[in-house]
Amino acid sequence: MIMLCFFILLTSFIALQPFKITSFADSFTQAVTILPWRKGIQTSDTASEADLQLLPKADVAAELFEKVRSLSREEGLQDIQLQRSEKGVVMTLKDQLLFDSAQADFSNDAFPRLEKIARLIRRLQVPVEIGGHTDNQPIQTAQFRSNWDLSTARAVRVLRYLIEEQQIEPQGLAAVGFAEFHPVTRNDSPEQRAMNRRVEFVFQNER
Repeated sequence: MIMLCFFILLTSFIALQPFKITSFADSFTQAVTILPWRKGIQTSDTASEADLQLLPKADVAAELFEKVRSLSREEGLQDIQLQRSEKGVVMTLKDQLLFDSAQADFSNDAFPRLEKIARLIRRLQVPVEIGGHTDNQPIQTAQFRSNWDLSTARAVRVLRYLIEEQQIEPQGLAAVGFAEFHPVTRNDSPEQRAMNRRVEFVFQNER
C-alpha cells in the first residue's frame, strides 16, 4: 500500500509542469510554518501532537495576540496598548507609568504593574524583547550622555527586575535601547513626544 501511494504521488509530480511544481512548493512554504524550537521529531512508536504541529503563520500570530489580550485583562493590566508586528505582539506602556522623567529608576507606582507583567510573561512562555524608546529631545546629564544611554538603561532595568526580583528565566529575555529613532508619531508637540517616550514588551511569535 505504501509503495502504491508513493508511485501515485510520484506520477502526479511528473505530470506537473516545472513552473507548477515550483508554485506548489512556494505556496506550501508561505502557508505553513514549523515551530522552530522543535529540533526534530525524536524516533518513537507514536509522535506527539505537539511535535507534528503545523499551523498557518497568520493563525500563529492571531492566536498569540488573542492570548496576550486575554491574559492581560485577567491580570488587570491597564493603560497599555496592544498591536501586532512582524515580530509578534507589542505591548506598549508610556514611560511615565514606570519611570520618573529622565530617570532609569522605577517610580513607586511601577512595581504593581511590573508584577502583573511578570505573571503575564510566565503564563505566556514565549520570548520577550524589552525595548526602551525616547523622544527626540537631547539629554545630557551626569548619568546619561544621550538618549541611547537612557533608553538602554531603562530596558536593562526592566530586564534585571524581571530576572532578579521575579525569577523570570533570562534565556527568554532581551533588552534593547532604540533612543529616538523608532517614533510612533512626530515630535512636534508635548503630547506627541509623550507618546514616543515608551517601553515596549514584544511577545515573539517564535523561540
